[in-house]
Amino acid sequence: MLAALVVLAGLGATLVWATAVPVAAATFLSIAEDVPLMPGLAEVPDTATVFDKPAGRIASIEAKGAVTAASVRQFYAETLPQLGWQPVGSSGSGATEYRRDAEVLQLTLSGRDGTALIVRFELRPNR
Repeated sequence: MLAALVVLAGLGATLVWATAVPVAAATFLSIAEDVPLMPGLAEVPDTATVFDKPAGRIASIEAKGAVTAASVRQFYAETLPQLGWQPVGSSGSGATEYRRDAEVLQLTLSGRDGTALIVRFELRPNR
């Protein structure tokens, strides 16, 4: 009986976690295991840069896909807060920023909307 309760409790915890992060967001960035890669985007080879500093990590990578800017903004606005990232707003360059603990994640969109949109992900310490 006790074993059955433990199994059910474990299953309940799994179901809670599964609903917290969309199933479609099962892939994460190679430079940051805590930032999901939106379905429809693929990392662009040779664009990753990672520096580990005493003040925190500095990392960037680009991903590209036949997605719209609106769908990218919506996906990250819905998904990142579930992972602890809080929206900060837009920077002067039009990039969208999120903050979690001592880090800032910046998303910059460029390219052709719906056919070859590029999303640049940049992580840096929160100054």
